[in-house]
Amino acid sequence: MFWLLLIAGGSVAFAFFLLMDVATQPARERTGSIRRAATYGKTRIPRPGVLDDGTFRDRALVPMTTGLARVVLRVTPRASVESVNRKLLNAGLARKVSPTGFLATKGIVAVGAFLGGQVFAGVTGGLASRALLLGFVFAVVGFMLPDIFLTFKTRSRKEILRAELPDALDLLAVSVEAGLGFDGAISKLTEHMEGPLAEEFALALGEMRIGESRQNALTKMMHRVGTPEFSAFVRAIIQADQLGISLGRILKVQAADTRSRRQLAAEERAMKAPIKMLFPTVLFIFPAMFIVILGPAFLNLSELF
Repeated sequence: MFWLLLIAGGSVAFAFFLLMDVATQPARERTGSIRRAATYGKTRIPRPGVLDDGTFRDRALVPMTTGLARVVLRVTPRASVESVNRKLLNAGLARKVSPTGFLATKGIVAVGAFLGGQVFAGVTGGLASRALLLGFVFAVVGFMLPDIFLTFKTRSRKEILRAELPDALDLLAVSVEAGLGFDGAISKLTEHMEGPLAEEFALALGEMRIGESRQNALTKMMHRVGTPEFSAFVRAIIQADQLGISLGRILKVQAADTRSRRQLAAEERAMKAPIKMLFPTVLFIFPAMFIVILGPAFLNLSELF
C-alpha cells in the first residue's frame, strides 16, 4: 500500500511539473530568444572537462515528451500531429501548447489515472483483477480528458467569436468608409478590441505584413475559426477583392447578416430552454413534491391498516 501511494504521488507530481512546463513554454521561448539575440556573435569557450549539452529540459524533458507522443500516436492510429495541431488552432491554444506536448500530456494523465485506480482499489480493498479493471477504466477516462477539455474550449471560443463578429464588422465598415484600407481597418480593430477575434485578426494581419496574400491569410483564418458566419464573411471579402466591389458595402451587409444570425441563435436557445429544464424538474423537483404531498396520506394509511 505504501509503495502504491508513493508511486501515485510521484506520478501526480511529475504530471503537474510537466503541465507547468508546457504552460510556461512560450514565456521561456521568448526569454531564450532575447538571450540569444543579446549574445549573438559572441563566442563562448567551454571550460576544460565540462560538457555543455544544453539545459535539463533539452536533454531530458524534450526527448521524453517526444517519446510519449509517439506512444500515444501508436495507441490512437486515427490521430496525427496535423489533426492535433488543427484542434489546438480551433481552440486557440496552438501558440501555448505544441501538438507533441498535448499528446504527451494525454499519456501522462492516462498513466497517472491508472495508478490512481490501483491506489483507489487498494484503499477500498478490491481484488487484483478488479484493481486492474478499475485502473484500466481510469486510464481510458484520463486519456480522454484532454480531448474533452479541448472540445469544450473550442465550443466556448466559437461562441465568443460569433458574439464578437458583428461589432467587429461594424468597426471594419466604419474604418473602410472613413478612408482606411482593409489592412488599416484590421489594425484599427486590433487596437480597439480584445479577445479571441482580435487575436485572429492580428495573426492574419501579421501574415499579410510578412508577404502572405490577403486571400491566403483570410482563408487560413477561416479554417482556424471554423464558424459559418466567419466563412461567409471571408468568402464575401475574397469575392469583393476579385470583382472590385466596395468593401464598405460588403462589410455592412455582412454585419447585418451576422447580427440577425446571432439573434436567431439566441431565440433558438430560448426555445430550447423549457425542454432542457424539463429533465431536472422531473428528476429532482417532482419526487420531492410527491413526498411532501403524499407522505402524510401514506402515514395515515399505515396507521389505519
